[in-house]
Amino acid sequence: MFVAKKIPAEHKDLIHDVAYDFHGRRMATCSSDQSVKVWDLGDDGQWHCTANWKTHSGSVWRVTWAHPEFGQVIATCSFDRTAAVWEELVGECTEHGQRSWVKRTSLVDSRTSVTDVKFAPKHLGLHLTTCSADGIVRIYEAPDVMNLSQWSLQHEIACRLSCSCLSWNHSRVHSPMIAVGSDDPSPAGGGKVQIYEYVDSARKWLKAETILTVTDPVRDVEFAPNLGRSYHMLAIASKDVTIITLKPLRREQAGGQQSSSTKFELRQAAQLEEHHCQVWRVSWNVTGTVIASSGDDGCVRLWKANYLDNWKCIAVLRGDGSNAKSDPSQQIPVAVATNGGGSGAATRYYQLGTISHPSQVAWH
Repeated sequence: MFVAKKIPAEHKDLIHDVAYDFHGRRMATCSSDQSVKVWDLGDDGQWHCTANWKTHSGSVWRVTWAHPEFGQVIATCSFDRTAAVWEELVGECTEHGQRSWVKRTSLVDSRTSVTDVKFAPKHLGLHLTTCSADGIVRIYEAPDVMNLSQWSLQHEIACRLSCSCLSWNHSRVHSPMIAVGSDDPSPAGGGKVQIYEYVDSARKWLKAETILTVTDPVRDVEFAPNLGRSYHMLAIASKDVTIITLKPLRREQAGGQQSSSTKFELRQAAQLEEHHCQVWRVSWNVTGTVIASSGDDGCVRLWKANYLDNWKCIAVLRGDGSNAKSDPSQQIPVAVATNGGGSGAATRYYQLGTISHPSQVAWH
């Protein structure tokens, strides 16, 4: 069962991104109206706008939260060719009673639109990554987490294609790894998703793999949380949803040297085509077992793998918050008699669920 709540965001233009904080009780939205709004979940179960301010001089494409260990910190990126880091001044309020956020730094190295921004996993320290339409991924570090006005550019990765999105691998076991997607419309450009790994012995980022099976423009990529898996999972939003598994090969299997990047055995675990249109966002749950995707069809679809590792759509949520079923052929009508009396009384049918496999049938 899904409960949908409509929030009157009151942005004056298109909302491009929504991001939750680590605990899921704060939310940030960004828009083409050049502003960011921060929302807090109240004790009444409603979302309340606690901050609203202009952040850039162009459309704001993305917003993301840092781990709460580093304070209440968000980062934004924009068409104005900059990325910015903002920190909440706890205990201080504006004249309108809203919470006060201050810009700690503005990152101005890009010469084109900054299309995505992400904080690194907490165990790597306070690092911030941006990617731009000029095809360059930049990695910044805050040497002193108590002074967020100082950020140093640590690495620049030239990706050859214009970059539209990126994602960090959150695995603590594997070396730091980033997936970068491109929205280059030319099919001659080859694979639109590239995997980069930080090689400690070489002290630089090296390209580990290019996913050649994805040749359409990519709008979003996200690594699944790695909870004990021996391989990594990457979701890609393009003209459909593609799930790729990356299994690290041993050095002797890959034939690589100690100073080279890890080689992977790539496998396409699923290609989910039920959106039948451009997919814009993908997001994993905390265990990496369910993925949500949203597309131009105005629906959010939830996907899950069964015991045979076949990915199926388990729910479809329309833009108005109503629940729709993905496969009408699997719908099981359940009769519920109404006790209205008289000749107008009738039997109503309510769909209570779907049965995708015989093993899901309950025994009584």
